[in-house]
Amino acid sequence: MEFTYFIGIDVSKNDLDFAVMKKKNFLFHKRISNSPSAIISLLKELVQLPEFSIRQAIFCMEHTGIYSNHLLSILFKKQFSVCLEAALHIRNSLGNIRGKNDKIDAIRIAEYAYKNRDQLRLWQPKREVIIRLAQLSATRSRLIEVQKVLNVPIKESKEFIPAAVTKENSMVCQSTLKAIKADLVKVDKAIQKIIALDSELSRLFNLITSVGGIGKATATQIIITTNEFKNINKPEKFACYAGVVPFTKESGLFKSRPRVSHLANKKMKTLLHLAALSAIRYNDDMRAYYERKVIQETKNKMSTLNAVRNKLIHRIFACVNNNRPYEKNYQRLVA
Repeated sequence: MEFTYFIGIDVSKNDLDFAVMKKKNFLFHKRISNSPSAIISLLKELVQLPEFSIRQAIFCMEHTGIYSNHLLSILFKKQFSVCLEAALHIRNSLGNIRGKNDKIDAIRIAEYAYKNRDQLRLWQPKREVIIRLAQLSATRSRLIEVQKVLNVPIKESKEFIPAAVTKENSMVCQSTLKAIKADLVKVDKAIQKIIALDSELSRLFNLITSVGGIGKATATQIIITTNEFKNINKPEKFACYAGVVPFTKESGLFKSRPRVSHLANKKMKTLLHLAALSAIRYNDDMRAYYERKVIQETKNKMSTLNAVRNKLIHRIFACVNNNRPYEKNYQRLVA
């Protein structure tokens, strides 16, 4: 699509900063409150601009979680084109930058949209079930983190603090830990209910968990992060996203060892690490592969474990793309 107006938006909890450009010419900046009424009022002002058309305007902003929900919802209902980009991607594309504030950030986002107008990918909202699933998954992670914060110090203090003191400390937290455990059960049931009642989610969940080593939590997170395999539909792309692909750095005679990038979804990477540990423990073929690499070929344990993660990802995507569960002794039919 050919765009004439490029609107960069810096999103924060309380305010929205709009920078409006007509092609490469900056027109004006305006700050409004992050509320539906203020957003609708601003859109009415934009429509009054000379030669302004909904089809020729694109709104670009960074991923800011729930803070952009009001704006995205209204823009989608009004049928505006929206581009949602990673903050790091925008920053790296601008070269060396000095100084920042909300107004400057909004202008830089508008300039980014204009410069990369041919490569922009238009945003599409996720299904409501995916949003619900993502929120419940986040709540589950927070509950587990709180449980860990309380449990770990109590267990570690047993060796260094008198038993009576440790017991008293444990008793004080007992009701809280019990409540957290009960809430975790509720969250897991709610997640499973959402998946069971949706035919597409249920299909994907069954395909993913058919791969040995992949549990319920990992499968759920894969569905969320790939947006039902709509945003990420290739195993290589997901492997990069999850931080399991090693990259080399070369310059002249210098060549580094292949290393995984720190730019990754750390939560997804952790879940895949646990899945890989489970796979080499309970899957005969994965265990044989791991032992051959580590014992016979004396490969590094962590790099081999990373290779196992990569294998699991390729198996998952093969199952989903072919719409068939994983078969251990599958043989490709030759025409």
